[in-house]
Amino acid sequence: GPNAAPSSTFVRRAKLQRLGSTGPQSDSLPSDVPPMSENTPFNQSARSQPDSNYGTLPRSLLRHPSLQFSRKQIPPRLANLPEPPRSANNSQPSSPMFSPSLRNLSNLSFSRIGNQRPISAYDATFHSESKDDGDLGMNMDAKKNGVRVWYSSYSSIDWMHDAIKESLRFSRLRKKKSLKARIRLAFDRLLGWIIVTIVGCLTAVFAYLVVTGERWLFSLKDGYCTQDWTRAKELCCPQTNPMMIFPTSSRGIECPEWRQWSDSITSARGSSTVQFMTYTFIAIILAVSSCWLTLLLTKSTSFMTRKESGVLGPDFQDGSEATAVHRKVFYYASGSGIPELKAILSGFVIHGYLGGRVLIAKSVGLALSVASGLQLGKEGPFVHIACCIGNIVSRLTSKYENNEAKRREILSAACAAGVAVAFGAPIGGTLFSLEEVSYFFPAKVMWRSFFCAMIAAITLKLLNPFGTGKLVLFQVTYDKDWHAFELLPFVILGVFGGVYGAYFSKLNFRWSRDVRNATWLKNHPVVEVFLVTLATSAFCFLNPYTRMGGTELVSALFSECHKGVEDEWGLCLSDPGSWAQVTPIVCALLLALVVRGALTLVTFGIRLPAGIFIPSLAAGAMVGRVFGILLQFLRYRHPDLGFFSACSGDNCIIPGLYAMVGAAASLAGVTRTTVSLAVIMFELTDTLSYTIPIMIAVLCAKTTADALEEKGIYELVIDVAHLPYLDCKKPFLWGDRQIADVIVRDVDNIRLDQDNTVKTLRDKLQDFLQHDGNQDAGFPILRADEHDEDSTRLVGVIGARELEHALFIVADHPDEIITFQTTYLHHPLASSSISSLLDDTNRSSFDIFDFSVYMDQAPLTITLNSPLELVQQFFVKLGARYVVVTDMDGYYEGIIDKKTWLAFLNEAGRD
Repeated sequence: GPNAAPSSTFVRRAKLQRLGSTGPQSDSLPSDVPPMSENTPFNQSARSQPDSNYGTLPRSLLRHPSLQFSRKQIPPRLANLPEPPRSANNSQPSSPMFSPSLRNLSNLSFSRIGNQRPISAYDATFHSESKDDGDLGMNMDAKKNGVRVWYSSYSSIDWMHDAIKESLRFSRLRKKKSLKARIRLAFDRLLGWIIVTIVGCLTAVFAYLVVTGERWLFSLKDGYCTQDWTRAKELCCPQTNPMMIFPTSSRGIECPEWRQWSDSITSARGSSTVQFMTYTFIAIILAVSSCWLTLLLTKSTSFMTRKESGVLGPDFQDGSEATAVHRKVFYYASGSGIPELKAILSGFVIHGYLGGRVLIAKSVGLALSVASGLQLGKEGPFVHIACCIGNIVSRLTSKYENNEAKRREILSAACAAGVAVAFGAPIGGTLFSLEEVSYFFPAKVMWRSFFCAMIAAITLKLLNPFGTGKLVLFQVTYDKDWHAFELLPFVILGVFGGVYGAYFSKLNFRWSRDVRNATWLKNHPVVEVFLVTLATSAFCFLNPYTRMGGTELVSALFSECHKGVEDEWGLCLSDPGSWAQVTPIVCALLLALVVRGALTLVTFGIRLPAGIFIPSLAAGAMVGRVFGILLQFLRYRHPDLGFFSACSGDNCIIPGLYAMVGAAASLAGVTRTTVSLAVIMFELTDTLSYTIPIMIAVLCAKTTADALEEKGIYELVIDVAHLPYLDCKKPFLWGDRQIADVIVRDVDNIRLDQDNTVKTLRDKLQDFLQHDGNQDAGFPILRADEHDEDSTRLVGVIGARELEHALFIVADHPDEIITFQTTYLHHPLASSSISSLLDDTNRSSFDIFDFSVYMDQAPLTITLNSPLELVQQFFVKLGARYVVVTDMDGYYEGIIDKKTWLAFLNEAGRD
């Protein structure tokens, strides 16, 4: 019934396709439907026509005369969104009144039926057995908004509907006064805190496992520990730092317990050729394994669920390879995951993206990819891992399982935990979730995010993955304060960070669009990973600042120097005024900057887990260190300059401080974060003495980057992936545009003055999916005006998913008339249980051909002469999926759905 769990998409498609066919109605499937099994390739059973898409603007809408903007200027319509996976599973056995008997489907080898977790109805709690007037009033509010079914992949959630449902659920709990009810209410209030506690602990555990595994695998490229081969190099030689030869340091620190591969393979001790070959071979094995794991486990078309709708669309029709055009396939574990999380938290649905399979692939693949030495970081993917944990844990309870909007509150808290374990920055993680990722962030979510980040940080400290007992990665112990004359260098570093961030984002976007997705590399991701890893090993092996890991490099660049003391990294000079000592370090760092920057440019976006935080920090830190060394050199050579008048003592200028400021500036230029980044840097370095320098650099970097490139790296990745993300922070200039320029007037609708049979509505739905395919839109239900038959008034709106579900229930009666009650006070569904609906004796009390229960009788409406900014606020602040437009007299004019509005905004942003 309306509150029944979803059946298999294959069963729904078969039953709706046979609707109205001649011959007796039976439960057998049509003969032209090919058998499917778990191993049936999706590209053989789900063909996509060239015009079908899940884009911001369906191609059919471009032919509507009401859309006035030029077709040539229409932005990408998300036509390359991944193909929504279609379930090959059957639901639980049900009455023949609702679905074909599974006993007659024995010819289908659905081997995963018994392994899939049972799925409940999305609005299973809408019915109530209470006769209390207050309950009836709440039920009436819910029914006016209509029953919903599960959201399909690549569609938008209805924030208002989920808010109404949660309010109704909580109100029912509060109305009961028994002891048991009070205990349930108290547990319900604590449930969110319990979940974020579990999420914080599990996030720290996964971070510990990833960090520990990555450190050992990274050391494995160089050699092994003779005492215990499972130890990383840092643990095998705990009293020393790794031996490396630097431009200014002729000494090396030996570790007798550590044995290089060249010493084990050849008799010639320290053979560089053998060491390079083994280093490259192991790096390629690690990177290719990470890529293979990502491709094998997280391909978008491999995720099957009964929650999908649109079974009558072209994606379910068989076609030939010559005429079918496949949509772009996503690999959910690749990249950092933050751009996709921004879209998901804004209300976009991607089934499987935060599932258990992606969690395992992302965690293991991240350890492998970072250990391979590729120019990428693990901090961004930690956020994705934390959100996977948050999604899995929250779905164990019906409160969050059956409410997509509520579940996003847990995901916001999980984002904070991910940053907390990545940087040891729980406060910065909370602010990062607020500033960069989350879309809906009320005070309650902020408190839970703060608590979740704190729990994650405490758990990680207890686990002690770094062996230091500290959470801080780059702790500094500078004992000097900054001077006023250094404000100018800080501003210069901020401007550089903005220029670097803007052009890095531009070049990476163009590389992804014009090379990775437009050449043969698109279909050969493993070959791309192989070539990038080979190039990385070849260019990074000889230079110590490119060979070491990103975290180790940033830590070395932040380190403090003392006069007359050389460090093992070669960054501290015994004589800072000697040009002979300054030149090798400056040249080596600048060369490392060019090599690392170019490799990061082509690495970010390949098909394996990869973040951008640490590479961005490293680029800025290298420039800052060079700037600090040169300024220190100038101070020693010309101590009497007026510029240095406030400077006293030998350690007046600290190169590590400039590295820290430069790192913050470059990351701000790439990601466009400000407040959260500044706080992360304070927690990352365990110092508050340099608050002003970091704030200045971050603000200058963001201002410069915004002037050169409007979008940051995450927004550009969203553009490459064609994700429908509505940016609530971006202002728009409407000019002379009006609602009439975006309204869709000739959308398919249902007229109450016409006979609407089951078969005619099925045909209407099929035509809608084949020519439109935008499941965010619905069918306006209209009636003729009493005084003007040529004009129509809106009765309500029924979604395409809800109409499909309702038609599936009555598919055995193709000629029956479907009714939509325009006014009613109490629908029998409110007091009828599902078992009574299945009982033929109670059919008189419930009319399955009355689709009023699915109808949204109170849709958001707006008049034709309203300003466009008001429409924008409807979608941004209220989370609307569609807005109905009427004229000044209340007559129906058309509808604007969210994806059509996004296409209109993209067009407006280009002007």
